[in-house]
Amino acid sequence: MSEPSPTRRLLLAASLALPSLARAQAEAGDWPRQPVRYINLYAAGGANDILSRVFCQAMTQITGQQFVVENRTGAGGTVGSDAIAKARPDGYTVGLGGVANLAIAPSLFPTLPYDPMRDYSFITGLYRQPNILFINNDVPARSVPELIALLKASPGKYNYATGGAGTTPHLCAEMFKMMTGTDMPFVQYRGGAPALLDLMAGQVHVMVDNLAGPIGAIRDGKVRALAVTSPERNRLLPDLPALAEFLPGFDLTSWNGMIAPAGLPPAQVLRMASLAHQALQRPELIRSFTDNGATPWPVGPEEYAAYIRTQEPIMRRLVKLSGASAG
Repeated sequence: MSEPSPTRRLLLAASLALPSLARAQAEAGDWPRQPVRYINLYAAGGANDILSRVFCQAMTQITGQQFVVENRTGAGGTVGSDAIAKARPDGYTVGLGGVANLAIAPSLFPTLPYDPMRDYSFITGLYRQPNILFINNDVPARSVPELIALLKASPGKYNYATGGAGTTPHLCAEMFKMMTGTDMPFVQYRGGAPALLDLMAGQVHVMVDNLAGPIGAIRDGKVRALAVTSPERNRLLPDLPALAEFLPGFDLTSWNGMIAPAGLPPAQVLRMASLAHQALQRPELIRSFTDNGATPWPVGPEEYAAYIRTQEPIMRRLVKLSGASAG
């Protein structure tokens, strides 16, 4: 028997592949058919945990399948990130992918157990949260220009605190110093809560934190808020200016999206993104996000991946400038 021609071999291969392709498309079209595990990188009770649970509740309501939050904390989010990367790529393990584990970690950690751009399917953006610049009430400044003038008049006299080195609040403060040419020593705390307590007690002068952390103290007048770090104002504090109003181009927020293990079929990625975008449009989700200082961020898979690629070199420069290191 003669060997099939190249054209016949190509047609034969295509015919064999068609059932698999059709099956993959059908499976993507009815995803999810079972509960979905959603790996959150942060501890229970924090803003990211609350937002993850609000999103998963909306996805459960839309799809009829349970989206179960699993908290996998440790090493700046890299423990949970590794668990996502090594899960079976079937769409039933997803998780949080954001600035900490995808853009900052590559510069902060000497080695990573995952490759941020190679080991994931990028599904969608979920939300953005600004950080906020605020001071203790004894600091004689009532605006960003007044704070800048105060710092320039007394270099090194006023210090600043954040909840940890290499976090977005820390990098925001370093960007602020770089753009204003000011000098503030850094006081590192293990978490935003103890830093906030010391700020209110007058032990430190300036602080940057995620907006959800100090919002109660701000509303109670225990600290003085000066600006948010997003390029626009936030709906939670609409009268508070953005730093960009005084420092054009200032934009450093905490952002998070949904990722899954690499290897998901494109049709399934699009299906997952479409359902997530429906969830992000639900009025009750928008209200909950707003109450926690977050803005829904329903960008598609390609835009989400492209954004991450632009953010990593920016974070690398800021990590180097700050001198932060995880080991």
